[in-house]
Amino acid sequence: MAVEAPSEKPSALQALRNRPRPSVISIIGLAFVALIVVWLLRNFIADPQEFVNIFFIGLTTGSVYALVALGYTLVYGILQLINFAHGDVFALTGLIASAIIADVLFLQPGDGTFVIFFGLLLTLLMVMGAGATLNATIEFVGYRRLRSQTRLTMLISAVGMSFIVQNISLAIFDVNFQSMPNLIPQRNAFTIGEVSMAWDKLAVVLITIPVLVLLTWLVRATKQGKAMRATAQDQDAAAMMGINVNRTISFTFLLAGGLAGAAGLLFLSQFNMRYDTGFELGLIAFTAAVLGGIGNLTGAVLGALMIGFIQAFNEGLTIWTPGSDWTRSIVFGILIAVLVFRPEGLLGERTPEGA
Repeated sequence: MAVEAPSEKPSALQALRNRPRPSVISIIGLAFVALIVVWLLRNFIADPQEFVNIFFIGLTTGSVYALVALGYTLVYGILQLINFAHGDVFALTGLIASAIIADVLFLQPGDGTFVIFFGLLLTLLMVMGAGATLNATIEFVGYRRLRSQTRLTMLISAVGMSFIVQNISLAIFDVNFQSMPNLIPQRNAFTIGEVSMAWDKLAVVLITIPVLVLLTWLVRATKQGKAMRATAQDQDAAAMMGINVNRTISFTFLLAGGLAGAAGLLFLSQFNMRYDTGFELGLIAFTAAVLGGIGNLTGAVLGALMIGFIQAFNEGLTIWTPGSDWTRSIVFGILIAVLVFRPEGLLGERTPEGA
């Protein structure tokens, strides 16, 4: 009688036993996420209307952070350089926007919807152009001749450029905070029950979404975008294939500077701004880019929205909340945790350098 050979296919029990066990770090991370979910659910159950209103505030703040974070991630993706001057470009363009609105276009809340709309659109185009020009100039003067040097050399140059741009802002606009009139109505754009969103906050989201969609299309579907991706992978190979590497890198800096200009105007529509505003906000946006996966466009947006929600929930919720005094500690604590435990970020790819 023939004897059946033992099956080589492992049983379900064996497969379960052979499955790798989660690490201690993974268990701690999952427990921490579970605590956050419980905290959010507790606050939502206590006051759902207030929770949703705070959610909209986080969405607005995160949208501004996303525009700045995309500038960081674009430059890092093509040069592996953290452009510390990017936050200061954002602040300077915001201050330029305040001067254009107040001293050039003389816009006032009572000027009428048509005049205000086209005035803000013209201001947006002008500050995006200013940010693009300034950022491309920084690349040409401060970075281009240092590409063959070590990354530390370029990093020091980026820090120096940050101080230079910041002091230019200080020299032109002084130490006082600048603001713009309430040109965008603060009345509710929509109201559902006790949940509402004002026009000034909705406008930020309505401007940010098309910009992000257009940027994604440009990078993924256009000839210039393909040149950017090729240059990011290998500059020498891209040059051999006929791509003008210098022009591609300059275009990337132009694009990042334009995003900084748009973010400067949107930030100014919500908050006051002065010469050093870009330092802290730039660090927050950099944290968002690292959290999502620096070099990854989708990751930068995801990280920025998460930081925006964290800030809004921490400062707006009332139950088991550390409070606004702890916002910076929480945000930069997240940066340290990501760098230690997952340096590639949420959507980034693991590389030999961990970036």
